[in-house]
Amino acid sequence: MALDLALASLILSPNPYPPNLPSFPLPLKTPTPLTCSATKNKQMVRRDPSLDNQASKQNRLRFVQKLKTLILSKPRHFIPLSLLHRCRSYLSSPPPLVHLAPDLGLPPDFRSRLCNSHPDRFRTVDTSYGRALELVSFDPSLAVPIPVKQPRRTSGLIVDRPLKFKHLSLRRGVNLKRKHRQFLIRFGDLPEAPVYATEEGLEGLSAEMEEKRACGVVREVLGMTVERRTLVDHLTHFRKEFRLPNRLRGMLVRHPDMFYVSIKGQRDSVFLVEDYDDHGVLLVRDELLELKEGLVELVREGKRMRRERRRRAAAGDLGFGGGGSESDSEDENEEDGFVGE
Repeated sequence: MALDLALASLILSPNPYPPNLPSFPLPLKTPTPLTCSATKNKQMVRRDPSLDNQASKQNRLRFVQKLKTLILSKPRHFIPLSLLHRCRSYLSSPPPLVHLAPDLGLPPDFRSRLCNSHPDRFRTVDTSYGRALELVSFDPSLAVPIPVKQPRRTSGLIVDRPLKFKHLSLRRGVNLKRKHRQFLIRFGDLPEAPVYATEEGLEGLSAEMEEKRACGVVREVLGMTVERRTLVDHLTHFRKEFRLPNRLRGMLVRHPDMFYVSIKGQRDSVFLVEDYDDHGVLLVRDELLELKEGLVELVREGKRMRRERRRRAAAGDLGFGGGGSESDSEDENEEDGFVGE
């Protein structure tokens, strides 16, 4: 009888909890944060052969570029072959810290040239991680983000009218899950983040706005490079100065509408996809890029000559024959025996 009365009082009571226990309010439903999981970054990335080929070119030039830097560091810009073997450790082993200067088009002696020629703007300082280049003064009018380019592909509609649903511009062949696509659309609707703001101007930003600002900072850095790409390691070295997230690579992979991460080469490269067409061709070309591609052709020609010389030696032919019967892909996959960047 006592048990029946207790159950009846519990059912008829407006309070869902027993009379002798304190009542607690039911938890309210919180809004879902604007997040997208990227724990499986490699599975989320769809390989782009055209951009991967651009990353492979740098891998084939690693020895030639380091040899050029070594020769330019000498007073008369030459080095005897008898002394070249002493520099093998520099030419063959990769350095412990990679450098962003070549991607920005700066000369090898930019430290002395920039600081000595413009002491009112640049100077070198000692930090806990080595020597660093510091900006003394700058023109605030230059702190303007790169204008957002219009999507290069049309929607293919017969009638020119506004879309009923928002369209996400992606590279050809990139397929995303519906949840990831909705995340990118909502991310694009966020207000613009202060890319060039100081530390005081970044206080109170939400996690979504922090990621929006970090994407804008990476876009600005890539927009200043010659080929609109650089190594992911270059960006991670500036994580503290640029206030970038710890999982920087995951953030880059999470935004395929802005960046493409290539795993070709010894280190991963990141591309600014808005400056490349669907065939991996850079839309705006720089004079330094033309010189670099000429250097690529010289490397290919040297490999063709060595291959033809080996062929004649194997056939016992001492005459001079024409080369180049093999495809260029065979030249590109041939290694020099050196490693490094």
